[in-house]
Amino acid sequence: MNAAVLTVSDRVSQGEADDASGDLLAELLESDGYVVERRVVADEADQIAAAIEELAAATSVVLTTGGTGLAFRDVTPEATRTVLQREAPGIAEALRADSIAKTPHGLLSRGVAGVVSGALVVNLPGSPGGCRDGYAILQPALGHAVSLLAGDPTRHAQT
Repeated sequence: MNAAVLTVSDRVSQGEADDASGDLLAELLESDGYVVERRVVADEADQIAAAIEELAAATSVVLTTGGTGLAFRDVTPEATRTVLQREAPGIAEALRADSIAKTPHGLLSRGVAGVVSGALVVNLPGSPGGCRDGYAILQPALGHAVSLLAGDPTRHAQT
């Protein structure tokens, strides 16, 4: 299975900061058996949207990190919405609910999730902790989502 991690950060794209969140997401996906492609873009809506479309065409999952807050340059949700074919609001709601339970800053998260070219796209925060916690929420349903989007026969397993 192929997945992608898209880091959205002016500082990382300019080589001024390490990509700790992207590194963490790649490690988590790889530990679950995914072959991971990486990409970094600046906080520019057109670059974000183009990268999501390209990565979604070649993978089953695209996890973005960064650009989901309230700052002026945080445009990842808006860019993602321009390319989503279908939203998956339950994912974004679950990520926010978990985050809010841990920090009041979770109220400021604006990430979205949905489908682009048959790939699941999920916006995660730009912090390693937010990515770790968000992946923990997403992980139990990720394989089933990928199977559904691939059109594979699936059996509903009671949890």
